Amino acid sequence: MPGRRPRPAAFTRRSALTGMAAGAALGGAGLLMPGAGRAQAARGRPSLRLDDPADNCTALLKLQADISGRESIAVFPGEAWAWIPGEGNSKLFRTVGIGVSRVEWVPAEKSWRFYHREALLYLDPNSGEVLESWYNPWTKRRVEVIHILNDHVNRYYQVEGGRFPFPWAYEVNGDDLVFRISIFRFEDSVMPRRDYPLHSQSDKYQTTELWGMIGSLAEVQDPKVTAAACVTSWSRISGWLPFMEMGNAPGQIVYHSHSHKLRRGLKDIDNVMPANVRAWLERHQPKYFNAPTAWNSPADSIGIWKYSKALIDERRRAGLKEGQTPFSWPRN
Repeated sequence: MPGRRPRPAAFTRRSALTGMAAGAALGGAGLLMPGAGRAQAARGRPSLRLDDPADNCTALLKLQADISGRESIAVFPGEAWAWIPGEGNSKLFRTVGIGVSRVEWVPAEKSWRFYHREALLYLDPNSGEVLESWYNPWTKRRVEVIHILNDHVNRYYQVEGGRFPFPWAYEVNGDDLVFRISIFRFEDSVMPRRDYPLHSQSDKYQTTELWGMIGSLAEVQDPKVTAAACVTSWSRISGWLPFMEMGNAPGQIVYHSHSHKLRRGLKDIDNVMPANVRAWLERHQPKYFNAPTAWNSPADSIGIWKYSKALIDERRRAGLKEGQTPFSWPRN
């Protein structure tokens, strides 16, 4: 993750840290804005000073969630591409995701806890069907599709101090307010090549996720508004997914989505989520229409790599038939 950067000359009063806090949920009392914003709101002036750490954090959370503590739902349609150096680019999947959040301010910790779970489903790039299996054109094998079901992805926003202190970088152009957040990770893989040669591209886990959160400055500054409208651009570059069983073949997956925060929650979901995706979630994973109710440490989050490793290990222990791999399709 990035550290502190020099303040660009063009944004001396509007620049700070670009980074992402590892997350959490919130306490119970004091749900209104911390910091200088309360006094300004009482006097009827714009409620937030975006260079103040507490106000900057509150502005970000108004875009991401609802500081009243009510649930906030976002849906992010998009696509995923294979990007292979020297060979070309291929559209792998259409994607549709959902994220549901709830936040609370914890006065004793001077922090916001951010309760969050999210799902991203892989769809046929032409028909839009939610995929159970996928034919890998490089290996000539059909494999089981493992959708991304992240429960939980809690985050922790520490207003004072912490690893990624506020204020975070923002830009203002007229009424447009933009927070730009860039996460770059390079660490040991939970699936080293020696033990997972078919499912791991490298002994290192290297990925980046890029967000641009865009909303109305006037709405964020309105003390009566606890949840501002927001469209978030999200891109991700990563190695091959374990279920693809690509081994160490060269190439990356590029995700590109836009997340739409639903002003009326589930009443607006059909505007951006295809009916078949909603039906699949309702039938198989209905909990992803609500935020978590219990707080778990962000360190306990289980992403797609940890989940895939556990699934591979379980299937190996159960025994594989001759010629069968952990994700080969059909399963029996």
